[in-house]
Amino acid sequence: MWGRGGYTAAQTCRQAQRLLLYLLHTGMTTYQKFIRTHTGILNLDTINIWAPPQKPAEAAEERLILGILEGRFPIDSVLPGERELSVLVGVTRPTLREALQRLARDGWVEIQHGKPTRVRNFWEEGNLGVLAALVQHPAHLPPDFVSQLLQVRLLLAPTYTQLAVERQPERINALAARGKRLPDQAGAFAAFDWDLHLELTKNCGNPVFTLILNGFRDLYPMMASLYFQAPAARETSREFYAALAELAQTRNGPGAKQLAEQVMLRSIQLWQGYAASQPESTKPG
Repeated sequence: MWGRGGYTAAQTCRQAQRLLLYLLHTGMTTYQKFIRTHTGILNLDTINIWAPPQKPAEAAEERLILGILEGRFPIDSVLPGERELSVLVGVTRPTLREALQRLARDGWVEIQHGKPTRVRNFWEEGNLGVLAALVQHPAHLPPDFVSQLLQVRLLLAPTYTQLAVERQPERINALAARGKRLPDQAGAFAAFDWDLHLELTKNCGNPVFTLILNGFRDLYPMMASLYFQAPAARETSREFYAALAELAQTRNGPGAKQLAEQVMLRSIQLWQGYAASQPESTKPG
């Protein structure tokens, strides 16, 4: 029987706990070095973070996803029969059926009556549920995954920023103005930047933007904490917050869109510069 994952349960823990769990379940030296440097923890293997136990169906779903990501169940292969698979996963057959229904809903597998269950190409057939699960398994993400996420943000952020400034200028002005007073610390910038973008999506009038952004909720603090280690990244964002506040004050939606596009492009350049500066064996995406 496979070991318990714990990623889903960890979603209920504090942001710092999620970051530490991330380190425990990956082998990414860059992030281990980051935690050792900024917390003083030298032996990450000794950390015992309490997390609520998973329900059986959640545990089964987690083990099956891990099996797919690790290649035990390759894309386009068929899963073993229900009896064999329930033994492999370590759950009852009714619990296994519930887990498979969850996976089918998100696009991991295809269930057809009277036929074996097929493992889908989740990169092409999956949905936002797959994305939410993938960010719980950073060790199995493609090397350029973070850069790809930033490219998606480049496509989305200018639009939801413009809409939010046009619909709720006073609210966006007040929120962005807070960014001018942030302490010069990576953690403060990471937390505020997430809150700002989330509020922009909530105030843009299109809830789909919020649903998409929430798919990155667990990955964002980890990546942002690394990104904002660079003074240039903090300065770029501080200037963005100040300029956004001024544009919101005049309800300049097109100007806010142009500003967001410029800053999102700059953030990609800064991240790529950070990634390129890391040793080959420890480079993030």
